[in-house]
Amino acid sequence: MATVKVSPKYQVVIPREVREELGIRAGEKVQIFLYDGRIEFVPVKSVRKMRGMLKGMDTAVEREQDRL
Repeated sequence: MATVKVSPKYQVVIPREVREELGIRAGEKVQIFLYDGRIEFVPVKSVRKMRGMLKGMDTAVEREQDRL
């Protein structure tokens, strides 16, 4: 787990190992959420890049009748 310091302008640097693991590059967008007393950064991915990410997911789940 990496620790970062908030600059006087309230900026933070995402550590290299985190950027590389998530494939974040300069200029890309990241959504920021406040969740359960913490800040979460989530990379914004285009629909085209997300294509196929759910491949192999089990879709045989029991559904309510009004959700079919």
